[in-house]
Amino acid sequence: MTTPVLITGSERGQLNFELCRSLPEDFAQLTLDERLDISDAAAVNNVVGELQPKIIINAAAYTAVDNAETDTESAFAVNHLGVENLAQAAKKHGAKVIHVSTDFVFGESDGKPFSTTASCHPDSVYGESKLAGEKALFKLLPDNSTIVRTAWVYSSHGNNFVKTMLRLMQERSELGIIADQIGSPTWAKSLAKALWQVARTNTTGMHHWTGAGVASWYDFAVAIYEEGRAMGLLSKDVVINPLTTEQYPTPAKRPAYSVLSLGQTWDALDIRADQWREELRNMMRELQ
Repeated sequence: MTTPVLITGSERGQLNFELCRSLPEDFAQLTLDERLDISDAAAVNNVVGELQPKIIINAAAYTAVDNAETDTESAFAVNHLGVENLAQAAKKHGAKVIHVSTDFVFGESDGKPFSTTASCHPDSVYGESKLAGEKALFKLLPDNSTIVRTAWVYSSHGNNFVKTMLRLMQERSELGIIADQIGSPTWAKSLAKALWQVARTNTTGMHHWTGAGVASWYDFAVAIYEEGRAMGLLSKDVVINPLTTEQYPTPAKRPAYSVLSLGQTWDALDIRADQWREELRNMMRELQ
């Protein structure tokens, strides 16, 4: 017997893509006639009521971090009210919600990885909107929901840092990349695997999932260049220069150190993430 699952989010989205192509045999994906706008409470309730999923995996999000600083209403409509709408519909129709959140809920760090219980003080509108969504979900569905925070997500599908770097490295001979922001790159395929394990094991509560290990954006870019050259995806030499955050200001503040503690989730799911560079290499082989 298969478990019916509703996956929200754009078909063009990289996580949605990875979830769909890694669908386990014991789950059945419910299809929508058109894209579901999760900020529309009536539409969400109608879809959930009609399809009767046992599990809802929310891969829908407003992720334009810098735009959110001025487009606040849109960010909160999706990242807060959208999650609240899903939680209300799930509660009414007896479904579990698995929601994907972000490291941006934390803000500044003391230089140690954030635990799942660390206090949250987001420094951006995007982070505030995602934190509001987390709170709404756990308030409405405390015993039948899971939040999985992640960071620096990329895939062979969709738009992301890896594909942008490969394009720029073909176009230019020199690049400047931020070197004083530290995090953990995450292959969306690995994140999808973790989310399906959450669904299979009926894990609830707060969890973290990223690639194992840490890197700066500069380290990440250098790894992309080295792997790309080795695989023949890049055909010329490129100089990559480290920049400071002050040299490359953005509308939204980025945390200097935003690493998530993974051990609790590894134990709960009985699976581990691969080291981030190994994940990167495997993703780039798909591009190759």
